[in-house]
Amino acid sequence: MTTTTYAVTGMTCEHCVNAVTSELSGLGVSSVTVGLVPGGSSTVTIASDVPLSPEAVAAALDEAGGYQIDR
Repeated sequence: MTTTTYAVTGMTCEHCVNAVTSELSGLGVSSVTVGLVPGGSSTVTIASDVPLSPEAVAAALDEAGGYQIDR
């Protein structure tokens, strides 16, 4: 099991949390946990059987609503 946490910008509400969770779940992850910080850098923790590439995560975040990994 691999767990990775990302700082994600652009999330402002529970709708954002649901969109991100749904999109990342489509990548076949075990779980997604979001610590929402409206207007700041929210934390998104992903648990999966195999590591996901940062590019795959970034693409899923963009698809969910234009959210971005805070680099």
